[in-house]
Amino acid sequence: MLRTVKPEEFMTIKENAAVVLDIRRDSDYNTSDEIIPGASWKDPARIDDWINSVPKEGQVIVYCVRGGGVSNSVVDRLQSDGINAQFIEGGIEGLKDAGGEIVKK
Repeated sequence: MLRTVKPEEFMTIKENAAVVLDIRRDSDYNTSDEIIPGASWKDPARIDDWINSVPKEGQVIVYCVRGGGVSNSVVDRLQSDGINAQFIEGGIEGLKDAGGEIVKK
């Protein structure tokens, strides 16, 4: 199963994704005023509390700040639970650098 989506690819497939999840750590999420349109924030430290609400049908895209450890660990967990999950390479910062749409929270 693929683990990543390039920012440019995300811009073309985002409407087809079942869910887009912002999984930035709560401190990163709370200090930012930006979000990807349509994304829902989920605390990665509390994945056990919300993983059962993530659909197993369709593609799930997650992102953190820069597409590093947080995204990798969450994708590992989602995929081990049978969810078709990938993360945006470079996170929200990579999407911004590629000209992707970001809005104010």
